[in-house]
Amino acid sequence: MRLTQFTDYGLRALMRLAATPERGLSTADLADELRLSRHHLSKIIQRLARAGIVSTRRGNGGGAMLARRPQEIRLGEVVRLLEDGQALVDCFEAGGGDCTLTGNCRLKHRLRAAETRFLEELDRSTLDQIAAIPAGG
Repeated sequence: MRLTQFTDYGLRALMRLAATPERGLSTADLADELRLSRHHLSKIIQRLARAGIVSTRRGNGGGAMLARRPQEIRLGEVVRLLEDGQALVDCFEAGGGDCTLTGNCRLKHRLRAAETRFLEELDRSTLDQIAAIPAGG
């Protein structure tokens, strides 16, 4: 299984925020620290904020911070949110995609089961278990 960069970057950002949950980090500072595009990271933070995982505050002392305790944020939840709309394989797309084997495929069920087990495994872990220690910290 391969996660999109969007999800990879989102997990990295959350890991960093979980390391200092009491402190907000600006998107610019977070992007610099993680060596990510600020624009791309802003989109990720917005999606996490809409889902209630991250809160954001403008101005002095503002920035992004966790909206919930790291122990309450399951990794499977985050991956489902950030991978939303990204089908594992074409036949998982709405309408079945372009699969020429539709109706005659014995792989789809196994892939769906593997995807389900993958996410169930991530549901066993919480953000506090993978929090990233900031550089110099």
